[in-house]
Amino acid sequence: MRTHQPTTLDDQRISVRAKLAAAWTSFMFLYVYVDILALFKPGVIDDILVGVVWEFDISQTLLTTFLALMAIPILMVVLSMTLPARANRITNLIVASIQIPFAAFNAVGESWTYFYGLGVALEVVVLALILRYAWTWPSTTPSATMATSPGRETTRAQQQA
Repeated sequence: MRTHQPTTLDDQRISVRAKLAAAWTSFMFLYVYVDILALFKPGVIDDILVGVVWEFDISQTLLTTFLALMAIPILMVVLSMTLPARANRITNLIVASIQIPFAAFNAVGESWTYFYGLGVALEVVVLALILRYAWTWPSTTPSATMATSPGRETTRAQQQA
């Protein structure tokens, strides 16, 4: 008779950079899909066809503004993976903090409160995660790094042998 041995899953640590990039990617998808799904609201396409989005006339300036606003989370995915740690932390804290009011703006004056309310709530949750990841970014002191570095190199050398 065979006994079932419980197994534990290998829960590898994910870097703060990867968490931030994943959160910005999630935020970007929410941001885009709220806008895409909003196109299904009655009258939206009719307004677009006559050149109006919300209360604004469709113009090159308006579309350039929309592109610039969308570029922020898109670029944050790359910046979260490439900026040096200190600049990365500061940039994420500032940009996520600024994005919260922009996210809330989408719900202002809308009659579809469930749809926009959920969209804004989800976006704010992801932005809160970004703020938390950036704020709690682990730091090391030079003495702690020096003390642990030789052990890591020894371990790596033993694993490669």
